[in-house]
Amino acid sequence: MGVTNFTQEFTSPIASSRMFKALILDSSNLIPKLLPQFIKNVELIQGDGGAGSIEQINFTEGSHFKYVKHRIDELDKGNLVCKYTMIEGDPLGDKFESIGYEVKFEAASYGGCICKMTSKYNTKGDFEIKEEDVKEGKESTIGVYKVVEAYLSENPQLYA
Repeated sequence: MGVTNFTQEFTSPIASSRMFKALILDSSNLIPKLLPQFIKNVELIQGDGGAGSIEQINFTEGSHFKYVKHRIDELDKGNLVCKYTMIEGDPLGDKFESIGYEVKFEAASYGGCICKMTSKYNTKGDFEIKEEDVKEGKESTIGVYKVVEAYLSENPQLYA
């Protein structure tokens, strides 16, 4: 088994606490509402939503994937950090054991935030992953963040 890490970062005009609340703490409600064409629902399979919990994201009919399961490894509300691991689902296929993520929202001097994500791909066998192999997933993640950012811009009273 090999391990490959990738990082990505982007800035947002939305305050870090609002992005964290929307994208991490309330994602199971907000993301299906904002992206119903892709996300059918998010189910809490085990736990209370904190560390150790498992949630299942179910995709809509016709999507490339049917579902994924994430285990929340750490939820640090004070430092706006979430660590979770994709432990099951179609995106893992026959090449990945799991994919770990660390998402961190840092306040920026201009009032918005810097969103940092590290992805840790745990591969099966001798499979070697290259950055172009994960390009689509990285772009999808940024796309979701941008949809949430636009929603929060239009609704400044939410997640304040």
